[in-house]
Amino acid sequence: MLDQRLRFPDPRRANAEGLVAIGGDFSVPRLLLAYRSGIFPWTADPITWWSPDPRAIFELDRIHVSQSLAKVLRQDRFQTTIDRAFRQVMEGCAEPRPGRGQTWITPEFFEGYTRLHEQGHAHSLECWQGEQLVGGIYGVAIGGFFAGESMFHRVSNASKVAVCQLVEHLRERSFTLFDIQMLTPITKQLGGITIPREEYFRRLARAVAQPSLF
Repeated sequence: MLDQRLRFPDPRRANAEGLVAIGGDFSVPRLLLAYRSGIFPWTADPITWWSPDPRAIFELDRIHVSQSLAKVLRQDRFQTTIDRAFRQVMEGCAEPRPGRGQTWITPEFFEGYTRLHEQGHAHSLECWQGEQLVGGIYGVAIGGFFAGESMFHRVSNASKVAVCQLVEHLRERSFTLFDIQMLTPITKQLGGITIPREEYFRRLARAVAQPSLF
């Protein structure tokens, strides 16, 4: 159980599911300490902090683009922007989806990550068709590390295009670690893999030591 002190237990002591701690808050300093420590929040009532083993990542030089997705990318069906509509991307990620119950992106997450965004630590990439926001992804950046939090689409392939464009952005800026926490069917299709937590910690330490790159 966490109190008001700004600290986390060693994530190597997480339980079998990856739960590290319960409690604390969504303040900017605590969220940044969590990500620097290889920990992320998942629920708000109560606040729970996780560090699963293994950990899912995208290797920035090994994204898998299928023939059909490559065709979509070539056709320029979407216009992409960065940090134009951070709050709207979070709202899109929180929308109900088939087969999913209540969203984990609660008002506490909106408040905490909006503060991170306002202070330059959280970012979004948006996919548009005209003036309509049709997909996007958001996450947290520290040095050469990016933690993808959630993505959404309202038009087929929009979230996949968002990932591909974000990967290109991160590669151009010499990022070295793109964390996606756990694999989903879509991230697996795009080439997401899992690595042992200890390897993740080693790569994380090097990545967050880089100058701010986003």
